[in-house]
Amino acid sequence: MEGLITAEDDFPLPGAHIVAIHTPTNTRYTATTRNDGRFAIPGMRVGGPYTVRVSFVGFSDMVYEGITLRLGINYTLNVVMGDEGVEMQEVVVTTGRGDAINEDRKGTSTNINRESLENMPTLSRSIEDFTRFTPQSSGNSFAGQDPKAVNFTVDGAILTNAFGLSGSVPGASTNSTPISLDAIEEIQVNISPYDVTQGGFVGAGINAVTRSGDNEIRGSVFTNLRNENMVGTRARGTEVVTDEFNVNQVGFRVGGPIVKDKLFFFISGEMENRSDPGTSFVSDSGQEGENVTRVKTEDLQNVRNTLIERFGYDPGEWQGYSLPTNSHKILAKIDYNISKAHNLSVRFNMMESTQGRLNARTSLGFGGRNANLFSMNFQNSNYLLNDNFYSGIAELNSMIGDKFFNNLTVGFTRQTNFRSWEGGDFPAVDILENGRNYISFGTDLLSPNRALNSNIFQFQNNFKMYLQGHTLTTGVNFEYFSFDYTFNPTFFGHYVYNSLDDFYSHIDGEVVELRRFQQTFSGLPDGGIPTARTEAYIASAYIQDEWNVTRNLKVTGGVRLDVPFYGNTAPRNSAVEDLTFKNPEGEAFSIRTDKLPEAQFMFNPRAGFNWDVKGDRTLQVRGGSGLFTGRPIYINVSNMINSNGLTLGQIREDNTTNFAFSPDITTHVPDEPGEPDSFDLAYISPNFRNPQVWRSNVGIEKSLFWGVIASFEAVYTRQISDIVFYESNLRAPSQNMSGPDNRPLYGFSDEENRINPNITNATVMDNTDQGYSYSLTAQLTKTFNNGLSVMAAYNYAVAKNIADGNTQHFLSYENIHSVAGGNFPQLGFSLDDQRHRFIAMLSYSKSYAKEKMSSSVSMFFELGNQGVFSYVYNGDANGDLVAGNDLIYVPTLQEIEGMQFAELELNGVVYSAEEQRAIFNNLIDQDKHLSSRRGDYAQRHGAQMPVTGRLDFSFQQNFHFKVKDKKNTLQLRFDVINLTNLINNNWGVGWIPSNDAPISIVDLDTENVPTYQLNAVRGELPTESFRRSANILDVWQMQFGVRYIFN
Repeated sequence: MEGLITAEDDFPLPGAHIVAIHTPTNTRYTATTRNDGRFAIPGMRVGGPYTVRVSFVGFSDMVYEGITLRLGINYTLNVVMGDEGVEMQEVVVTTGRGDAINEDRKGTSTNINRESLENMPTLSRSIEDFTRFTPQSSGNSFAGQDPKAVNFTVDGAILTNAFGLSGSVPGASTNSTPISLDAIEEIQVNISPYDVTQGGFVGAGINAVTRSGDNEIRGSVFTNLRNENMVGTRARGTEVVTDEFNVNQVGFRVGGPIVKDKLFFFISGEMENRSDPGTSFVSDSGQEGENVTRVKTEDLQNVRNTLIERFGYDPGEWQGYSLPTNSHKILAKIDYNISKAHNLSVRFNMMESTQGRLNARTSLGFGGRNANLFSMNFQNSNYLLNDNFYSGIAELNSMIGDKFFNNLTVGFTRQTNFRSWEGGDFPAVDILENGRNYISFGTDLLSPNRALNSNIFQFQNNFKMYLQGHTLTTGVNFEYFSFDYTFNPTFFGHYVYNSLDDFYSHIDGEVVELRRFQQTFSGLPDGGIPTARTEAYIASAYIQDEWNVTRNLKVTGGVRLDVPFYGNTAPRNSAVEDLTFKNPEGEAFSIRTDKLPEAQFMFNPRAGFNWDVKGDRTLQVRGGSGLFTGRPIYINVSNMINSNGLTLGQIREDNTTNFAFSPDITTHVPDEPGEPDSFDLAYISPNFRNPQVWRSNVGIEKSLFWGVIASFEAVYTRQISDIVFYESNLRAPSQNMSGPDNRPLYGFSDEENRINPNITNATVMDNTDQGYSYSLTAQLTKTFNNGLSVMAAYNYAVAKNIADGNTQHFLSYENIHSVAGGNFPQLGFSLDDQRHRFIAMLSYSKSYAKEKMSSSVSMFFELGNQGVFSYVYNGDANGDLVAGNDLIYVPTLQEIEGMQFAELELNGVVYSAEEQRAIFNNLIDQDKHLSSRRGDYAQRHGAQMPVTGRLDFSFQQNFHFKVKDKKNTLQLRFDVINLTNLINNNWGVGWIPSNDAPISIVDLDTENVPTYQLNAVRGELPTESFRRSANILDVWQMQFGVRYIFN
């Protein structure tokens, strides 16, 4: 809380005394105005209500009641003192428009208070259900950045999934939330905070502050239920798979005093058990439906029978099974008012969770293995992911006199992540049809031995000095990360067949050319399982001045220095140092496997301003500009330590006849363990810098008629150092395709492509300064006095980058959609490019029946594009042996006439070259992106999915009664997600690409002139860009809950 105390003649009153009392705990905060009449009370509890008394000799005391403090927003209380002869005033102050029009607000941020957390629609009770209230968000992405570019903190302690396996928070990989919603007081999303104490992100900083106990014993217990009878079954007429669907949530919270006015406790616990349909896609048994794949039921059944009869291996079902999710979480917190000047808070929370997950969809493959219309995998290719964490934090706030304040935070978090699976150990097998995945079975190729143990330690100290017209902040932050990561992809072997017939022939002992065989094996002398240890550090220091230039203009300026560096945990492979590798420019270099990036000094200057134009908080202009440094995805650092040629070896051959099929996962492993002859490498440029962006914003808030607040905001982000990958063991292309599509061509074989024959790949992580994003946001908000509040916002955004990161060097490289190959990416659209997004919220509460009953209704509506995708050739068009990443050339009508097409037989019908030309031309004409790219190449992620609108609804009915003079409440709750589909099954249904690889290059003649062939899906040639999806998100879901609230 801060403010200015003046007399009626506008003269500042130095020495005025301010006492703020947190009513529920009777905690007292005091301050005295400085010579300029200003005061500040830092470190106050979020929430309220507060009663504030302002006194000064010769003037009547001023009392303000009902004040509520918001997370990350200084409440401004400007007081004009009346003469002593005037009767003391008691004024009930409400926050009203104080959140949007507030002199402390400069950057782009969104606050979600307890009322929204309790009332707005949610089924999963996850934090992500509420961060979507940020107009500039897209799922878990903010400002067009990678979802992992988020720093998530709880009470200021790091709870981010810094390693980057999945999602930005612990539990994201198991679809679990790391902390119970009942334990959260408020959430703030900061996209451009110009406060230099905040760092560790280039997307957004998300901070949740937890509840605390007070002088009354308060609490609640609840249960929520959802099952297959409470889920819609039809999406635009298509039957949706909802069997085996069941969700049960139970939880509690309780808080109160240990020593009244002095020591308080709070405990929260929650458990969720659920099962979901394993897949919404079904095999082709001759039926119709948007979710029917091209995979024949007969083929799946024959493969399963063969595996059982020949090898005693049951791959499981391919549909009609469920995936389990279980999570348990608890939080305990102690708050101690040591004295009037010192407050201590100590918190511990934990989560243990598991989830069944589909096998790796695209990694090291040839098109998606599942979740599309082309391919299906068997049940035992899936795996059970376990994700657990344990976190503790201590925070000490100290007011030293009236001019100094210190905040000390110390935190520690431990996280474990590991996998298990059913069916026993079996090689991973992909069977292709027309160059794209058709059937997959065997143990998930990324799961063998995979495990992670991570520790995060954080120390932060912030010191504030309150001077006349200035608030100086200085501080330090230190973060230590340690990761013990075991990752042995394809450890059980990976066979890729060009056809189902090839698979049957191969297991019968015939010689068959495999599209690919690969296997990783231990390089340790004893054949043990290698684990990579990564130690990372970030040391930060900062200084900032917040200057009250005038009474209605506040300017903040500061600089933050982040210094990331690493421990010496990478082993040295001297044999690699004699090899030559090349960067995309053709410059030769050598690799030191033990040399992690050098320490980098990354300066982050920032400046922001807030101008109350009229001085009455009816018109506000704000903005700023600055640099923000995030963390790398540390799994990529671990890749270098793990992939060094000493601890792991790798066999990978394309188009080979050297490997007979065997169910024994060790058949092709070298007989003698030890230093491997062939292996893969992951390397990081010695001068690699953490991700860094330059971000600027300008915003205007205007109070309109009837208390409506209009807001307009523009945000621009420029990449200073982003992440890019290239393959340093790939020879440069030596020729080009002939014709309008004259892309470079590689060697089409390992022998021709590899610079060093024994290195399967040597992928390098480096930096690029290319990439940008911008967004324009318009928003209206209104809070009525009768319990009604409404908000509506529209956001237009564009986000471009060079590459989207993944969880491993080579996986990131092979997912770069390009024309000239992954070593030469061009600026394209980000995977998180959300072009149009409109959101609206409504909440209404009313008490009646003499306060014995109350009801609340809330709704959230979202309309926006559902994602982006690239148009690529089916298979490998340029000979770099990476499939499905070559952007197609979009011919003009004249160029189409010159294209050679091979005849295509489909369902007994032969399509001539002329017929395929006409179909391809029509496909281009009806597609917004392709038709705009005639005579050029498709852009990476240039195809925008159509918009989909969905309305979520929540209703609560409360029955209030007294127990021993204390208010108790029985609450019945009813949530419906995608109410639009419940109203009409044609509404609220999403989209998927009909065929993102509509055409193949099936041959190149001696002059490199291509012959094309259209690529069918479900026996149909591509004619439309999109088709409707039919999964559980496309139908309504209902949840019923009961809660008992005491006191």
